[in-house]
Amino acid sequence: MVFTEAKTFERRPAAASWLEKRERELAQPGALDVAKQEDPTLAAVIKKVTEESTKTIGKTKAQVLRAISDSDFGQKRCSEIGSADVVGYARSLKVQPQTVGNYMAHLSSVFAIARPAWGYPLNEQAMADARKVLGKLGTVSKSKRRERRPTLDELDKLMTHFGEIRAKRIDSNDMQAITAFAIFSTRRQEEITLLTYEDLDVAHSRIMVRDMKHPGQKIGNDQWCDLPPEAMRIIQAQPHKTGRIFRANADAISAAFTRACQFLVIDDLHFHDLRHEGASRLFEMGLTIPHVAAVTGHRSWSSLQRYTHLRHTGDRFAGWKWLDTIAPPAAAD
Repeated sequence: MVFTEAKTFERRPAAASWLEKRERELAQPGALDVAKQEDPTLAAVIKKVTEESTKTIGKTKAQVLRAISDSDFGQKRCSEIGSADVVGYARSLKVQPQTVGNYMAHLSSVFAIARPAWGYPLNEQAMADARKVLGKLGTVSKSKRRERRPTLDELDKLMTHFGEIRAKRIDSNDMQAITAFAIFSTRRQEEITLLTYEDLDVAHSRIMVRDMKHPGQKIGNDQWCDLPPEAMRIIQAQPHKTGRIFRANADAISAAFTRACQFLVIDDLHFHDLRHEGASRLFEMGLTIPHVAAVTGHRSWSSLQRYTHLRHTGDRFAGWKWLDTIAPPAAAD
């Protein structure tokens, strides 16, 4: 089989110079084998990875890979990408170091697959070198641990606001119930949307949480989690008794909560901070790490240590008026 290669030049001297250079390069041992390798663009490799993956790719990872594919960097051929190219792309991103770190983590997974799976000349060592350099330069960093917890005054404002919206539009998502449940159950917003009555074990006050977030595994990671009395009471007050307990999707919950905080001028409060509040509350009530882990679903007790810096003693939600509003005592009988 004859190896052929073509390139277009505007002037003959440039073509002759390139031809002489390539002939010398191809005369080196093993150079022809390398030249015959399929050498797609990075964007094409990303497309192949996403199409052939049997794992469900999360929304954030999909967005990141799409952004890389659409960039000039994504149009480079695999063989053209060295550590300097990766570093240059990372430093061109106008985002926080934590987000750059996410970009590099998702890009690394593509590098790890390309050569072993299809023989594409993406250099894993170049990727590793680039991440090391980026760490030294401070371009990437791990996500900062948030310590933000809502005040009772902020929660009063939010619950009042959500109640007013619900009174005007009865078909809107019940953000009062969802917000309170997020605190008392410590569940994430996506987990809340997947909870069903069929997975509810009333006798043992627990519920099966489907596809719980876990490093390296999400889909199929189903786990029983204990329900504190307040969380169970909110479930029992919901109008539906079969199927999904809360009829909302995660994006709608996030958007409603973000809009409310902006409208009420509540600074730097995320829906996920309600989980932090709920876990911290359990420790402040005197529960042990194993007991709290049974509610939150943490497999590693060490990861719960961030919630043990207590600010209060006892249950600051004792007698909280909004629980009776959301789940009147009679509804739990």
